[in-house]
Order: sequence, then C-alpha cells, then structure tokens
Amino acid sequence: MRRFLDRDLVAAAAGLLAPLAVAAALIPARTHISNTDVALVLVVVVVAVAANGRRLAGALAALSAAVWFDFFFTRPYERFAITKSADIRTAVLLLLVGLAVSQLAARARRLEVIAITDARYLDQIHATAERAQTATSASEVVDQVKGQLTDLLALRGCRFEYGSLLGHPAQLRPDGSVLVRRKPWDVEGQGLPDEEIELRAFGNGRYLGRFMLRPAPGAKPSLQARLVAVTLADQVGAALHTTGTAGGE
Repeated sequence: MRRFLDRDLVAAAAGLLAPLAVAAALIPARTHISNTDVALVLVVVVVAVAANGRRLAGALAALSAAVWFDFFFTRPYERFAITKSADIRTAVLLLLVGLAVSQLAARARRLEVIAITDARYLDQIHATAERAQTATSASEVVDQVKGQLTDLLALRGCRFEYGSLLGHPAQLRPDGSVLVRRKPWDVEGQGLPDEEIELRAFGNGRYLGRFMLRPAPGAKPSLQARLVAVTLADQVGAALHTTGTAGGE
C-alpha cells in the first residue's frame, strides 16, 4: 500500500511541476513561436504525465499547464491575466484538452491492466485444466487449486473438506456473490468477511466437497477474481467426480 501511495505522490508532483518546467524552458523562444505551438507542447506533457500516473495526476498536469501558459505566454507576461480573447480561448482549450486526454490515458492504462489480469486468470484456469488431465489423483488438483485460491482471493489460509456440510459458514456463491448468515455481503465496499467462507465443489451436479477460505485482513477481491475462484472449484469437482472421490481418498 505504501508503495502505491508513494507512486501516486510522485505522479501528482510531476503533474504540478512538469508543465512548469517545460513552460519555463520555452520562455526564451516565446517571441519566436506561437502560443498555439506552446499549448500543443504542453498538451504532450499532460499526456506523458497521465500515461504514467493516475487520473488525478493528469488533471493536475492539465490545470498546471493552463496556469503556466497564462503566466508565461500571454500578455502581460509574468502575471495571471489575459488581455487577448484569442489567448483566453487557447488557455481554456489547453485546459479542456488536457483534462480530456488525461481521462483517455488513464482509461487506456486501466484497460491494459484488465487485459493483463484477464490473461493471468485464463492461465490459472488453463493450468488447472491441464493438471486435472494429467494428475494421478484428485488430491493433486485440490492442492494446486488451494494455492491458486490463496493468491487469487488474498487468503491467509485455505483447506478442503471432502463431503462435509457442517455448520453455516459464509458462502461464496456461483455468481461470485458472498452470503453471510444467508444475507448478501458487500465485498466491494467492505471486503471479504473476517470469517471462514465456504466455496463448494460439484461434480456432475453432485456436491463433493468444499474449500474453506480464510481471508486476510482487508482482502477485497474483484468480482472477476471471485468468478475465477468458482471456476477453479468447478474443475476440482469435475476431477473428484472423474476419480470417484466423494468423502476422502
């Protein structure tokens, strides 16, 4: 968490300072280049900041670019005042374009992260399917999935119970939702509940066992991750059904 916070602070600082640095570097040439060209250069700076930081960093860069464009490149120089309507339009457009491209850049980064995450999820499902095909016993598949679930859902522990249905623990349902005492639990808002959660494994429609999940404090896996967990449990159920395991081995 500290690492991500530090990165966000660095990105925010870059958003504020990078346009200032570039604008200051362009001061000697301000009598030779048009304000439109200066605005385009500053937009490039905003894009660079937004592409490497979060949406806030891009927005700060857009605001900083508009402010320093006004201060250094509109008359009267070195004052926060604009007298020409053309410069006012350029400053406003610089701010609006900067905000727009920062949103687009942040969205592109988010889509890239989702694509990478999707690939990792598919790799896990594929790896379990391969293990189910080659394993000499269903327990090998169970052990592999326990490790995958621990990583996928940020667990501090995971065990598998063959055939047992004792108690009324919280449940991770097939649709990725979580029930606590038979009531929906807001995972997105509250994270996983601080208690054991069962994830059942079925083979050919028959209940064969369940994973008992112990979440780490603050664990908040996405719906996508929870659905992958359900898929992995289904693969275990299929392996148990194939080997005829239903109450231990």
